[in-house]
Amino acid sequence: MMRIGTMVAHREDPNEIRERLVHLNDMQIDNCQFNSWGPAKQTKENAETVMSLFREYGVSPTALWCGWEGPAKWNFYEGYTTLGIVPVEWREIRVQNLLHGSEFCGWLGLNHMISHMGYLPENPNDPEYEAVVKALRRIAEPMKERGQYLLFETGQETPVTLLRTFEDVGTHNLGVNLDTANLILYGKANPVDALDVIGKYVMGVHAKDGTYPTDGHNLGKERPIGKGKVDFPALIRRLHELGYDGSLTIEREISGDQQKADIAAAKSYLESIIAAL
Repeated sequence: MMRIGTMVAHREDPNEIRERLVHLNDMQIDNCQFNSWGPAKQTKENAETVMSLFREYGVSPTALWCGWEGPAKWNFYEGYTTLGIVPVEWREIRVQNLLHGSEFCGWLGLNHMISHMGYLPENPNDPEYEAVVKALRRIAEPMKERGQYLLFETGQETPVTLLRTFEDVGTHNLGVNLDTANLILYGKANPVDALDVIGKYVMGVHAKDGTYPTDGHNLGKERPIGKGKVDFPALIRRLHELGYDGSLTIEREISGDQQKADIAAAKSYLESIIAAL
């Protein structure tokens, strides 16, 4: 049975994590993805501190969402040169970031690590495509030895590009963190239809909603769940047919009281759909 979770960010002050976990308890949410950007915070000592807090509040982390160093511009222009391991300038340091993230993932006791890999080249004849495949293999192979899976968050690439990349990396420990809104925000696919291509690889889900781009420079707009273009009843039904029984991790990329209200409303909405199954 699918469960409802949300995101918990890795803050410098453990009390900020504690406050977030208190809020999860209030909403009766018992699982989360743990989002950590910056290798300086990803120490064994911090992993022990974080896991102690999770145990104290009865919240189970399902995956590490691992960020990387350097710039990140979430649009259709600078995104190509700043996101993930695709930009040559940042590739090596981010390969090292993700390898270190894999160690941190192990210290947390988790076996799923998620990240954005960037705008994977859609043309398999592009010389950079093979270079990116080799870089991904360098990350995935040590993770496989640790019993870990590397999950690609959807967004910057079409589903078929993602499928081809998995086939060409060939390590058999790659998966998808299906961000339901990102496929729409980037104008790459309808998330329900995308499951026909990459459904068997889905090992995590970001429940998020949004609208398609309306100009050629900027992404579409994130919206509260149920207010955008994602057909959640059809999506959840298709995930169920594919045998997915993991968490639907609510992600609402705003802050403050409105974020809390939107997450609470999304939880009720998604639970009603799951109950109907």
